[in-house]
Amino acid sequence: MADFITVARPYAKAAFDFAVEHNRIEAWQKMLTLVSHISQDEQIKSVLTSDMKPDSIAQLFINVCREQLDEYQANFIKVMAENKRLILLPDVLMLFVQFVLAKQAVADVDVISATPLTDAQLDKIAAGVEQRLSRKVRLKCHIDKSIMSGFIIRSGDMVIDSSIRGRLNRLSDALQS
Repeated sequence: MADFITVARPYAKAAFDFAVEHNRIEAWQKMLTLVSHISQDEQIKSVLTSDMKPDSIAQLFINVCREQLDEYQANFIKVMAENKRLILLPDVLMLFVQFVLAKQAVADVDVISATPLTDAQLDKIAAGVEQRLSRKVRLKCHIDKSIMSGFIIRSGDMVIDSSIRGRLNRLSDALQS
């Protein structure tokens, strides 16, 4: 998975830089979402991993998308097809969205709790994480009863685990050391 991200990053960065330069971020994100969904279709996946010529695969994508691609986006698809990278389109989309969020100075933050949190609790969490990350945050809340109580906050490499399960695991590790 990490290897795919590494290979997808230059394509996502090139698409993002082009979209920013031409003030077409939303159009490129929409296009990448479309072609990403197309690339995940089982029949298309089998074509992407076949011995079919890259030009034919690119033309297949362009034909499926019809009027929804401009010439630059079609060229982007052709370049990815020539390099046999169309299978990476979901990763390219994910990285593109991360670049957009970074440009907007917005961080996605996952909040996992055992029970639903109140609006006041979410506001307090958002304020604390915004201060820590020095950017606006967008909370995505999930319920996971296995953490027993408390919550876990994840954003990129940052993890704040104040769950009972996390505390018990840390205590167990300390006792075993």
